[in-house]
Amino acid sequence: MTMTLRSMKKTAPHILLLGFLIVTLYPFIFVLFSSVKSDNQAIASNPFGFPSSFHFENYYEAWVNAKISVYFLNSLYISTLCSVATIIFASMGAFAITRMRYLKMSKGLYQFILIGLLIPGNALLLPIFIMLNKMEGVFGHPILGTHMALILPYTAGAIPFTVIILSAFMRSIPGEIEEAAVMDGLRAKGVFWKIIMPITVPALVTVFIINFIGNWNEFILANFFISTDELRTLPVGMVGFRDIYNTNYAQMSAGIVFSILPVMIIYAVLQKQIIEGLTAGGVKG
Repeated sequence: MTMTLRSMKKTAPHILLLGFLIVTLYPFIFVLFSSVKSDNQAIASNPFGFPSSFHFENYYEAWVNAKISVYFLNSLYISTLCSVATIIFASMGAFAITRMRYLKMSKGLYQFILIGLLIPGNALLLPIFIMLNKMEGVFGHPILGTHMALILPYTAGAIPFTVIILSAFMRSIPGEIEEAAVMDGLRAKGVFWKIIMPITVPALVTVFIINFIGNWNEFILANFFISTDELRTLPVGMVGFRDIYNTNYAQMSAGIVFSILPVMIIYAVLQKQIIEGLTAGGVKG
């Protein structure tokens, strides 16, 4: 009896995790099967079953005719650029807060940055719109309706979270490393780029992935600030794709696979780096 109870205690967590995995992956598997079925009739007759024949032409139709390729590249360009820019600005801010010797100012600035996490992003929609509209006089051309209307708020909006994560990680770096670098002739700029940034790579990878996925999935700003079809991102383009192919669920499913596959690949390949970066900063900081 004792052995049976011990076996059940060891087996129960695995069963729960397996059930959770099935529930989590099932929607994607359903969409994946639907994307290679012939038409709506094949999906309706066997919605949860394995396809009797594979029709990969649905992916070609979605990629070319529905311009998923254009939306995909727009999202890739914007998400990557914003994530890199956020890391550069936030890492400089985190370095100044945690490593520079201005304790009172650093603490006040850190508390001010924390406020940025308390403001819901949707509440800033109108202020961002007004600011971007007024920036036409600064740049000499309209900002709204261009990719810059997304790049600026995406980059600025991710800075508070990124600064907090990087600050927690940088606090764990021994000060003796910087002192040795300064004795070797490095100034603050050299210490930052040659010492701090290489050591902070695990945290940089973590925040890059999190920010990239957040930018990739963002819909509200992209929907309101971009009106040109050729400049739309993938989440917004998928809405138009649904309207165009509302009678062809197989091609619609192929478009959905294109939209979620990069995120799944990033998580599958780099999940270890994400966890290590978050836990290292949290425990050591």
